[in-house]
Amino acid sequence: MGRVSASCDSVRWLPGFPQYLPPRPGQKRDKKVVRKKVCKRCLRVAGAELPGSLLAQRGEQQARRAGRMAGGGGAAVPECREHLFKVLVIGELGVGKTSIIKRYVHQLFSQHYRATIGVDFALKVINWDSKTLVRLQLWDIAGQERFGNMTRVYYKEAVGALVVFDVTRGSTFEAVSKWKHDLDSKVLLPNGSPIPAVLLANKCDQRKDGSQNPSQMDQFCREGGFIGWFETSAKDNINIDEATRFLVENILANCKSFPNEENDVSRLKLDPDPLKADSKSQCC
Repeated sequence: MGRVSASCDSVRWLPGFPQYLPPRPGQKRDKKVVRKKVCKRCLRVAGAELPGSLLAQRGEQQARRAGRMAGGGGAAVPECREHLFKVLVIGELGVGKTSIIKRYVHQLFSQHYRATIGVDFALKVINWDSKTLVRLQLWDIAGQERFGNMTRVYYKEAVGALVVFDVTRGSTFEAVSKWKHDLDSKVLLPNGSPIPAVLLANKCDQRKDGSQNPSQMDQFCREGGFIGWFETSAKDNINIDEATRFLVENILANCKSFPNEENDVSRLKLDPDPLKADSKSQCC
């Protein structure tokens, strides 16, 4: 029982293991596939003599395929580390903070930007290497003085900062120290040290009297607590990626220095001193 007669009128060439299915209309015969002469009408009976049931064979085939997709043919899948870093972009009004972020995240530049009100956000995903994925949450902090009392809230849990000034306006450079002091007084690393900050001399494409004096800028950064500085231009896309990559390198180095914070690298220590106004709340 179950044997196929070669003299059957409905004998057709059908694929062999692992599939015992009739060929689709118009399907050409593949010489590379082992085929058996099976009666179409007796296919169900003939299948009973095959090793194992057709359903089990298909299940094994799907399991092997799923195993190859998930494990790469049995090889261990390399673990990918993911990081979410909050990075502040601060500086005086009109220095180009929003333009820098738009250029870095979207590769776009416009001459017409409205002043940021309060704070704005952008997200940049970086495939740092084969085992590391970095998500940068960029906080565009408004430069108007009327928003200064909100910076403590905006700075919370930040792990790095870009401090921007306009090379064509000397007053914005003079305000850099004020922004750095404000930053250091409101957010700290777990060991109590300031978060890494990079100084950006923006709009270098508009400077007429040459570039910044490197030696003076290096000394200013050492004295001011900056890890480095870059001449940048959002318009011409100069040093935007390089400055941000330099900052991320320092942030990742800090993560390795604090093994207890590996599972939540964004949990950083804030200034323990509360606002005096909060401790003595009174009705107005």
